[in-house]
Amino acid sequence: MPETGQLTLHLRRQRMERDRSGRAVWVPAPETRAVDARATALILCDVWDRHWCRGASERLEEMLPRMAETVSAARSRGVQIIHAPSDTMPFYRDAPARRRIASLAILPAPAELPHDDPALPIDDSDGGGDTVGDPAGTDQLVWTRQHPAIGIDQERDVISDDGREILAFMAARSIAHLVIMGVHTNMCILDRSFSIRQMVRWGVDIVLCRDLTDSMYNPARPPYVSHAEGTALVVAYIEKFWCPTMTSDDLLAGTSRG
Repeated sequence: MPETGQLTLHLRRQRMERDRSGRAVWVPAPETRAVDARATALILCDVWDRHWCRGASERLEEMLPRMAETVSAARSRGVQIIHAPSDTMPFYRDAPARRRIASLAILPAPAELPHDDPALPIDDSDGGGDTVGDPAGTDQLVWTRQHPAIGIDQERDVISDDGREILAFMAARSIAHLVIMGVHTNMCILDRSFSIRQMVRWGVDIVLCRDLTDSMYNPARPPYVSHAEGTALVVAYIEKFWCPTMTSDDLLAGTSRG
């Protein structure tokens, strides 16, 4: 087992600069940062057991082995694991990992910092379904729990889909840094109460794990690019306007991967 201590995060942002002709261009802005593993939490956003979109389910299945490996490695290094499968808290009502965080007193929400909110680079107004047979409606809660491929350590992890609850837990455990992975990049990863937009507005240091996420995007909608390119556009949007990104390599570094 690797020793707990510092994590070395290789972060990527994008910033606006001027080229030699004075034209505005976006350029990569890499940064290497060392953070205390025990002051860091990894949030799994909406890694559900089912989804109404077949394509979304298939892409998640492809990521699950790497997700499980990353969660296990992060936990072994002292990172706090927060499972956040939204809309499924009744399933976990009696789980120790759920009770551990639900018992905390909710703190007053901090004043929100002003922040611009530019439009997304993709059109997801149809819900993002991209496979034959997807239902017309996108409000179907077919999920009931987190995907069982992601193990929950009932002695150490916590389960919550509430940003205020998670904020109280962070304060209680002196957690200053968040890494978020899961689905979907243009929706829940940005918009949940525990996700990027809200945490940035609360002044929380949050980073997206860009290789363990996926978007809800239909290539038949603007900007008419492949699904993978649509996801890449959303990741770039986050790097430009919201927070840096990293890859799971930074959490797996130094661990034995068999």
